[in-house]
Parts: sequence; C-alpha cells; structure tokens
Amino acid sequence: MPEVGKKIPALKGHTGDDTELKLSSLKGQWLVIYFYPKDSTPGCTTEAQQFRDLYAQFRKRNAQVIGVSRDSVRSHANFAAKQQLPFPLVADTDETWCQAFDVIHEKTLYGKKHLGVVRSTFLVDPDGRLAAEWRGVKVAGHAQAVLDAIPTT
Repeated sequence: MPEVGKKIPALKGHTGDDTELKLSSLKGQWLVIYFYPKDSTPGCTTEAQQFRDLYAQFRKRNAQVIGVSRDSVRSHANFAAKQQLPFPLVADTDETWCQAFDVIHEKTLYGKKHLGVVRSTFLVDPDGRLAAEWRGVKVAGHAQAVLDAIPTT
C-alpha cells in the first residue's frame, strides 16, 4: 500500500472500452484514482456523476480521473455509456489495483459480513507520488473536496 509522499505502484489494467491503461503513461499530471464497490448502484452512480460533472475543472488543473472497481470491462462500458462518463473505468477483476491500494476490507451488509471494496480515493502528484488519500468516503461533496485538494496553476 502506498504511503503519502511515496511512489505509487506501476499498475495497468483494462478499461470499459477494453484498452489498456498504464499509470506510468499518465506521469506529468495529477491523478485521481477512486475505488468504488459496484457499477450502477445508487452511491456509486452518484459518485461517478459528481466526478463527471466536475471533470472539466479537473482537466483545467491538469488532473485525470480514473474510476476502479472489480466489475467487468463490459459492465464498465455499459455504466460509462449510461452515465456519459468522460474518464476511464478500470476493470480490476483480479483485484490487483484493490490490493495495491489496500481497499478490500470486511464490511457488513444487512447484518452479514463480507469482503468488499471500501470507497476510497487517492490523489497522485505529477511525479507519481501519493499526495493525499480519502478512505471510507461519504459520497456527498467528495468529488469537490478532491478537486479542492489539487493546486491551481
């Protein structure tokens, strides 16, 4: 798990349009990597919409947004199309990204415990170092808080 100030791992994965995304190819800009539990669920949809609605402002700050969940490429393609998402969604079906950022933990749903993705966001500086992290995210206002954490140039 990366620590604030340390380099993040050189991960790669397939996106909703089935292209390979390599984090190493995105150096030189800010990266917002947000992990969410499941495509097309209420909280995850709201979170994606908030990042979508602020996307132009993220780009003005030289930042790229990347969503990550354990859903399939096909699921991501459908979700991104339905929500008109302008940023990539990585299909982390083998949990490589989730494990690298330590976002899979025990959760309780309807009184039953299970392992699931804890909604988390990581801000990576243009040099590839972790600048900030948010864990156990509450959706309301979160995308704006992340945007506010990126310096204006």
